[in-house]
Amino acid sequence: MAAHNWYAKQSTHAADGFYTELISAFDQIRDFPRLYPPYLYGTQRATLSRYPFSIVYRELLQEIQVIAVAHAKRLPDYWAIRL
Repeated sequence: MAAHNWYAKQSTHAADGFYTELISAFDQIRDFPRLYPPYLYGTQRATLSRYPFSIVYRELLQEIQVIAVAHAKRLPDYWAIRL
């Protein structure tokens, strides 16, 4: 993932922290997919607390579909073409 690579160039500690927080958020989404509020285009969004990223996803019948790990400073719905 490009974001992890960028953090790794800055600091191994930052890259490890990003990865840990991202995995924790994925686990939360998997275990409690309705925990996070509705977002755009029928998706939901989990925002990381220490890094400027959100996980945009939607709950389907049999799975959770991750649409994007989106940077907060990027256009808000650049990922919508993936739907």
